[in-house]
Amino acid sequence: MTSQSQGIQQLLQAEKRAKDKLEEAKKRKGKRLKQAKEEAIAEIDHYRLQREKEFRNKQTNVMGSQGDLSAKIEEQTTETIQKLTSSYRKNKESMMKKLLNMIYDINPEVHPNFRQAA
Repeated sequence: MTSQSQGIQQLLQAEKRAKDKLEEAKKRKGKRLKQAKEEAIAEIDHYRLQREKEFRNKQTNVMGSQGDLSAKIEEQTTETIQKLTSSYRKNKESMMKKLLNMIYDINPEVHPNFRQAA
């Protein structure tokens, strides 16, 4: 009976060691998966940053920088305002004379459609 009892004890111990090894293997697998996930996230972030940088470079090459565009628009606006102001100052006197001449030069006449009452 002792040999049977020793055999059972050995089996139980072997089963416990196998269970411990299984748990240890599961822990290692979990650590490896976690590490692989972290590495994948880091690689994805690196790739995303690289692609965003490439996109910004292409966007700048195609459209020019926003600062340049804003400066060009501001310059064009200022130039247009200056032209309009100059034209206004240049033509103000002549236009006032034309308007006043039209107002002062009144020729009263009867409209052709007017009928006199008989």
